Amino acid sequence: MINADQIFARWQQHADALAAPVRSISLPKFGRTFEDRAYQMAVVNFSRDSSYRESVVFSQEQADYRCDRLLLEGADILDLGAESVGDFASRVSAERQADLLLPTVRRMAARGVPVSVETYYPEVAAAALEAGAAIINLTGRDEDGEIYRLCAKHNAGLILCYMAGRNVRDNVSLPSREALVDVQMDFFREQLARATEAGVEAIWVDPGLGFYNNLPDGPGRVAFQIESALEAFRFRTLGWPICLTLASPVYWFREEARVAETAYAVLCLLSKANLIRSHEAARVTPVLAAQNLTPAW
Repeated sequence: MINADQIFARWQQHADALAAPVRSISLPKFGRTFEDRAYQMAVVNFSRDSSYRESVVFSQEQADYRCDRLLLEGADILDLGAESVGDFASRVSAERQADLLLPTVRRMAARGVPVSVETYYPEVAAAALEAGAAIINLTGRDEDGEIYRLCAKHNAGLILCYMAGRNVRDNVSLPSREALVDVQMDFFREQLARATEAGVEAIWVDPGLGFYNNLPDGPGRVAFQIESALEAFRFRTLGWPICLTLASPVYWFREEARVAETAYAVLCLLSKANLIRSHEAARVTPVLAAQNLTPAW
């Protein structure tokens, strides 16, 4: 699946998508513009149920430390979440999510750091935006219209995630491999029209690589995530930048699972991803730095 012939054949088949321009994204409150290149968004997990233990924080002190460390390691944006997407994770109320997230949102906003808040609750989105969040990482459909209006009101960014169910916690089977990109395209076209009509001007589209909960860790899940990452450049035809979450398959990397994101970051660059969501900023930053290298001869 990962060899030069197959990757080149994919690029040839969808050459229009590979060459398609995408919008630059501006966050005026933070003085940041994100061009058509890859940037890193690093995760801070406030959910104790998260399977990626190294990203979990159990106190405000730990949250402050992790945020500061991720920024030093090269993160451009911090992505805060308070509810795991795992099958066995507890549901977390909107009130509890806000209590966990808002102190860090306020602290980072005061420093001029763009923060994304992952949620499907309008109440959490509203509170986070009032506290200074720059982006809402939307992981549900039920009240998406309200969240679009909130993002427009606050001149905030939106990460528009594809999911097969009503929200990321719905364990709904994905479309077939052959149909998936077409289904995702239809979803994004509809939601982009609604979001832009509501006044949202800064949007990333995310095919949801981290949400394939119905696929158990193993060769099938690994193959599906690789295939999806390498196909992601096709969403450039929508005209908006692409956000991809890095996978960390224990099956594939075993005791070296923490370096998996380095490998997946290379795949994301090959697919012209614009925002790479990571748990391991220090292991991803050197890969993204390759964008700036100039041959010495």
